[in-house]
Amino acid sequence: MRGEPGGAQREARRAYPTNPALRAWLFAGATGSYTGSARWRRLLEDGEALLRQLDDAIWVVDHPDFTMPGGIAIGTRTTLVRLSDGGVFMHSPGPLSVSLAEQIEEIGPVRFIVAPNAYHHLFVAENAKAWQSAEIHLAPGLAAKQQLSFTAELGDEPPPAWSADLDQCLVAGAPRLNEVAFLHRPSRTLILTDLAFNVARPASLRTRLFFRLTGVHGGFSTSRLMRLLVRDRAAARSSAERVLGWEFDRIIVSHGDVLEDDAQRSLQRALAWLTDA
Repeated sequence: MRGEPGGAQREARRAYPTNPALRAWLFAGATGSYTGSARWRRLLEDGEALLRQLDDAIWVVDHPDFTMPGGIAIGTRTTLVRLSDGGVFMHSPGPLSVSLAEQIEEIGPVRFIVAPNAYHHLFVAENAKAWQSAEIHLAPGLAAKQQLSFTAELGDEPPPAWSADLDQCLVAGAPRLNEVAFLHRPSRTLILTDLAFNVARPASLRTRLFFRLTGVHGGFSTSRLMRLLVRDRAAARSSAERVLGWEFDRIIVSHGDVLEDDAQRSLQRALAWLTDA
């Protein structure tokens, strides 16, 4: 008679996906870098990733170990919005583990995977293979740059698929960034990517130096890099004023802490270099 399974076996049974599509994604190797047992071991080593719920229909997944070239650990964040029809809008997809993918499925079916600017696209393909029926929406110019398969290019107005829940604005005048800002109206949540940072306590000296050099250390602000990326100040100002005209109480950023207090005035101060010019 066989004994009870050991710890590793129990962990594998717990983490093994029950959804057939996720099982197919796991063993196909979503990024092409991992296949078969090597990928399985990596996912088990990741441990259980937990979603953090901010509101009735808003979740975030923090990826604190995301590191830029040079060892600068800036972290990143995925935002999940459950739309009024029950589908999930995934903003700035990040790396997946089995447990994370299954937790996301508990929220609802992923219907839209969104790369919101020219830099937040690294994990689009991995997530698209996990949710093969999801539509892929990319920031302008990103498809040609990265040769990604996609459904549609993001514009200055929300498509009918999510317009009942979300507004959007293409931040004009910075073509190398082409960021699209989103407002989730039911929760009064503004979702940004690199338009603003909210960095208080970077962990490493190297990261602290990077954030000081870019001007985003110590609180909610826009970076010096953002200012350099603006080529048409009038167009960028018009977009900023439109976003500031929205009603929101919370700001989700991709780098740093979610801002839960004084959101509207904080963004006004951060963008004063543009709107007051």
